[in-house]
Amino acid sequence: MLSIYPACFFKEDNGYSVIFPDLNWLATCGKSERDAMSMAVECLAGYLFSLERDGEQFPEPSAICDISIEDIAKELDVESENSFVSMVAVDVSDYARNHFEKSVRKTLTIPAWLNTAASEKHINFSHTLQEALIAKLKS
Repeated sequence: MLSIYPACFFKEDNGYSVIFPDLNWLATCGKSERDAMSMAVECLAGYLFSLERDGEQFPEPSAICDISIEDIAKELDVESENSFVSMVAVDVSDYARNHFEKSVRKTLTIPAWLNTAASEKHINFSHTLQEALIAKLKS
């Protein structure tokens, strides 16, 4: 499902700051307009993914016409010149699958006798390592 929120892009000397007024003033930045948009998508995806994971409802997004870049700039005490509001869209499930939940290959070394014993019992090494790491992180 596509989630779309307005974001305020403020031009600065070294790039752009990005603020999501509907999301507790969630903020990110980028070195260029393109980089700032990419960072905004990543930031939005991470925030909404966290809400989803914690079982919280997504806030209702404002209509772009209800966002005043001048009012937000005044509240943040920044210049509104060369700034703009843009809708930022992300499919949280798809983004999470491709960025947050993707598997990473790890190489490890174990004693030969342990490898043989585990292989004989058809133990799934990846699954076992994941379970052990999760258990270790919870302790």
